[in-house]
Amino acid sequence: MINCIVLDDDPAVLFSLKLYVEQTPFLHLVAAHSNPLDALKTLQAADVQLIFIDIFLPEINGLELSRMITSFIDPVPLIVFVTAYENYAMDGYKVNALDYLMKPIFYESFLATACRAKERLENRTRVYNDRDYLFLRVEYELQKVYLKNILYLESFKDYVKIFTNYQDTFIKSLTTMKSLAEKLPADSFVRIHRSFIISVDKIDSITKTSVRIRNMVIMVSEQYKADFRKITGRWF
Repeated sequence: MINCIVLDDDPAVLFSLKLYVEQTPFLHLVAAHSNPLDALKTLQAADVQLIFIDIFLPEINGLELSRMITSFIDPVPLIVFVTAYENYAMDGYKVNALDYLMKPIFYESFLATACRAKERLENRTRVYNDRDYLFLRVEYELQKVYLKNILYLESFKDYVKIFTNYQDTFIKSLTTMKSLAEKLPADSFVRIHRSFIISVDKIDSITKTSVRIRNMVIMVSEQYKADFRKITGRWF
């Protein structure tokens, strides 16, 4: 499922967008907003992969909002602009928008755009899985981290701490565990707790309920025991 939000200050358009999302099987509506500041709060709190944005909005227009999203939200969701003015199409593509929907919006064009988003996200996941590194947002830059150097990851409020084998401290990235779990290869990394993802190759010792990586002992929660057993069953 693709998590998405819709943002438009026109109640009729907002209702139509909500209806279209709800009748598209692979889309999940996280929130519908008429105010861009509320949409920003949702983007910071939830894992959103796709956003439909009206260009003319109160307080912050859609183009400026999209620039803020690409600067401060990681991973950056796909952006689709919604407007009644065709001359804004080029501006939309300048901020790397996926598509541009003209009002009035019909479901046929909405579905075509949603399918493009689905294909783009699937391709993005395949690319991530083929890489041996990630770029993580660290303060005001993107920092390259090689997968082979990662010991484990720990979530902390709105951040994830990445512990590596070449630093005494950790890298703190503004992202979510769910987002990172989708990017990490499943045969090398496993989530064993709501707050922890570990590198299988970096395990130093193991019990039926915990793992130790260097001096860190991490308990396996009930929710993730099945995934844990898939990689450890052959060791017991």
